Amino acid sequence: MSRWLLRCLLLCCLALLAGCPKSASKGSALDEAQYSYSAAIRWGDFEGAWNLVDPKVRKEHPLTDIDFSRYKQVQISSYRDSGGTTLGSGEVVRDIEIGVINRNTLAERTVRYRERWRYDEPSRSWWLVSGLPDLWGE
Repeated sequence: MSRWLLRCLLLCCLALLAGCPKSASKGSALDEAQYSYSAAIRWGDFEGAWNLVDPKVRKEHPLTDIDFSRYKQVQISSYRDSGGTTLGSGEVVRDIEIGVINRNTLAERTVRYRERWRYDEPSRSWWLVSGLPDLWGE
């Protein structure tokens, strides 16, 4: 029931964002995309976070049901932005520290992850090109 409620809440938020004016600046669009992504990760909605990954990356590196089931084995305890920078190519990188709890052993650990975002001019959207975080260090 709670999983269903989370998905409905995320869909409502995305619907509200879709209704926002398209004249928003690239900076505020980036803030919105990063906020939506970090919220999805914090709430364990990795399928929702996957929707913010660049469509080209999703096509080149598709995730299977088994991949998504691995994310169900962990609980996210924290998601901290350690700072970011704009690259010369127009991409933005952001260093993230994620607290991860293994649901089976209840052991907590910290994973460092670097997000890389790309702005797509035709769709006026920011896309995550680094993919979902590797929480298993592989």
